[in-house]
Amino acid sequence: MKKLCWAVMSMSLALPVSVFAADNPDASFYKKAAEGGLAEVELGKLAQDKSPTQSVKEFGSMMIKDHSAANEKLKAIAEAKSIKLPTSPSVGQMATKTKLGVLSGKTFDKSYIKGMVADHKEDIKEFQKEASTGQDADAKAYAAATLPTLKAHLKTIEAIAAAQGVDAS
Repeated sequence: MKKLCWAVMSMSLALPVSVFAADNPDASFYKKAAEGGLAEVELGKLAQDKSPTQSVKEFGSMMIKDHSAANEKLKAIAEAKSIKLPTSPSVGQMATKTKLGVLSGKTFDKSYIKGMVADHKEDIKEFQKEASTGQDADAKAYAAATLPTLKAHLKTIEAIAAAQGVDAS
């Protein structure tokens, strides 16, 4: 009987994710956008705490403010659709935070800047793809509305990279 109960419980725990994936063609976008937004906030806090450079600290602050707002918008869309979003960054994103957490000074700045440039380039590609080819109208609209902010972030961090002499290409 215990085995049956565990089997039923584990099936019910797995059900919302699989139902969501089957019901929403843009499930992957929702998941990645939520994890990415949460990671940007966490890394922004780290930049504020660890960077010796004012422009990097200010960029971290912008990440916290802008990605927190975007996260709230995504959360509202998801709640209206009964979509359960991740509540933490991905394992890989958490590993990045851990790696950055042990760095300090200019070494921290260089790694953070390079990571932010690469991350925002990738995010822009994913959000452009969703905005143009996504099937969920709300996800498409969210992606399109968020793109200008992501592009502004990339422009800002590339300018910081240039000013700091960091090759982030």
